Amino acid sequence: MNLKRYGLAGLVILVLFWAGWSLSGRSHSFTSEVLELEQVYNISGDANCERNVVGIQPFMKTEDYLSEEKFQAKMSGYFEEARKAGFLRKKTIVLLPEYLGTWLVINGEKESVAGYADMQSAMGVMILSNPINFFRYYLDHGDESDKVAASLFRMKSGAMAEIYGRVFRNLASSFNVTIVAGSIVLPGPAVQQNEIVISSKQPLYNASFVFYPDGSIDPHIVLKSYPIGSELPFLESAPIDSLPLFHLQGTSTAILVCADSWYPDSYKMVDSLDAALVLVPSYCTGDGTMAKKWKGYDGGAIPADVDRLDVGKINEGEAWVRYALPGRIARCKAKTGVNVFLRGQLWDLGSDGQPFFVRQGQLLDVPGSEKAGIWNLCF
Repeated sequence: MNLKRYGLAGLVILVLFWAGWSLSGRSHSFTSEVLELEQVYNISGDANCERNVVGIQPFMKTEDYLSEEKFQAKMSGYFEEARKAGFLRKKTIVLLPEYLGTWLVINGEKESVAGYADMQSAMGVMILSNPINFFRYYLDHGDESDKVAASLFRMKSGAMAEIYGRVFRNLASSFNVTIVAGSIVLPGPAVQQNEIVISSKQPLYNASFVFYPDGSIDPHIVLKSYPIGSELPFLESAPIDSLPLFHLQGTSTAILVCADSWYPDSYKMVDSLDAALVLVPSYCTGDGTMAKKWKGYDGGAIPADVDRLDVGKINEGEAWVRYALPGRIARCKAKTGVNVFLRGQLWDLGSDGQPFFVRQGQLLDVPGSEKAGIWNLCF
């Protein structure tokens, strides 16, 4: 009997210890966010143009995602700098990069999750500190090959959608602009009664949303059609013919999420929609990736119009110019396009990429930034 009593007591102590560890470090003190803004540049030189796109390349750190307050402050900082520069006007569209909202997956987690050098360790701590919730999703939802990543996103998707929607509604109304808010990974996303809602049993998508100056969210959602190799184990692809058309500040607009901008079928859809403007939110992982030799198409079949001899010959940056937005938009009816990239220090993922601005079918020469940057294009 004594052994049983001691065993039970030990189990209680272990559970209490785990509970204390799990709950500790979740209260995140707010500190003023450092923007690390290296470039604020007016491409057009026209201070009074009627329509403009402001591309923002934020430099995000893992700790920026630990709380809604931190994320809101970081985003507000970039918008305030754009306003100070005179870029935010009556008919402004702000374009933000891919995956910007995705790392809200660590919102409310232990502060140590943001401090790990590699993402696998961070995911491990998330699982250990939320075991019951995590395994509920792991056992009951989805058939993705990467069930760990999928379960973590499903587990946090409700809070992620709420924060993402609330922050960008506030920014759109506060700064009186239209926002293409990069992208976020969510299961079965939809917009109902001006709220982003999810269905945890539905497939996960890389989704982009549009927010308007009146605080509303466009009911149409852009879902990535060509996930890359690192996304395929947990993300579903959407048919490219589901691509919606937006009328942003009087301009017919198509949004292609990152790799979608590499495929001819995407531009056939752009033409069928009669879009005049193409916006591309992107995220290129790996520090220094753009200078490395191009490995070819990642996740999807190489299109027939691609010179296969370029694989391993040109670098990644040259491939983006030749086969993504800058090279392909010249062959469709839309003649204006903007592509921005997410930069930052996010575990061991790395980041690379510089913005592309195309006007009248021509790629413009603009100064880049290795950290944060804001660029304004009149069109």
